[in-house]
Amino acid sequence: MADFAIGVDLGGTNLRAAAITHDGALLEDFQVSTEAAAGRDKVTSNIIGGIRQVQAGHDGDKLLGIGIGVPGLIRLEEGVIVASPNLPGWEDFPLRDKLEGELGCPVILENDANAAALGEVWLGAGRDVDDLVLLTLGTGIGGGVISGGKVLHGQDGMAGELGHITVEPHDGALCGCGNYGCVEAEASATAVRRMAEEAIAAGSSPALAKLAESHGGVTARLVDAAAQDGDAEAIRIYEHMGEALGRALANLVNAFNFPLYLLAGGVLAGWDRFAPAMFEEVKKRSYTYRQTNTRIEKAQLGNQAGLYGAAYLPIQQSR
Repeated sequence: MADFAIGVDLGGTNLRAAAITHDGALLEDFQVSTEAAAGRDKVTSNIIGGIRQVQAGHDGDKLLGIGIGVPGLIRLEEGVIVASPNLPGWEDFPLRDKLEGELGCPVILENDANAAALGEVWLGAGRDVDDLVLLTLGTGIGGGVISGGKVLHGQDGMAGELGHITVEPHDGALCGCGNYGCVEAEASATAVRRMAEEAIAAGSSPALAKLAESHGGVTARLVDAAAQDGDAEAIRIYEHMGEALGRALANLVNAFNFPLYLLAGGVLAGWDRFAPAMFEEVKKRSYTYRQTNTRIEKAQLGNQAGLYGAAYLPIQQSR
């Protein structure tokens, strides 16, 4: 008889579930389209189906609980999703109670970036520390803070909104949060694409214009390819991204003095293009970084981090 938990990673595009033992061994996993456009009842049904599928065959083992990583704001004590940009129509949705009523098992909700940070501290790049900060670089920029081995939530569960640290206070781009110059607006995949589109419109990068025309539009991946081929404008975009990340990280190092800061997400493919400017900026702006052995590294678990972190929620609670 083995203790295990079920982790669910609820994304706007894909829904994944996995049964994972208390020591991190993957027993079963499952993936299906989230079908977010079909509404929350359909998605809830998909979650229940995924959980039951990975639980099947383990009736003799002890299920410690179910953890779910959700992209959005959550009232943690109530188990209610306040809002999620990737899940339209989920405002004030009591997902935890819905699932517990169907499954008869305790359910814990967590922000997806927090779950990813927890996964890294359990089984990934943060296994040797109890305190770390994770930045997830994708369409936007999310964040999670782990202190003493546990997620730092703040008074309303909204701690770790690290993508909204201001890094360009005077002439920064408008962010979705309403502020100008957030690191999300200067260093996410969306920001890279916006800067490339601006360069194309200004006629300053024929190489990017050609790539965009041949691919039906520009993406961060295409900008990275152009930078690798030596396009000056693409290189400048990644240097700007690195500087923005460096300013955010310097603030985080100065604020927390943690041993480890991790970067994750699809934009990591451009690490060699943006990291030199990022490290230079951190060194320039953080005395703490210069005087300590603080590490800034790539996360290790990739898109599995949130799944493992979600499963770890009930495992951690049971200890």
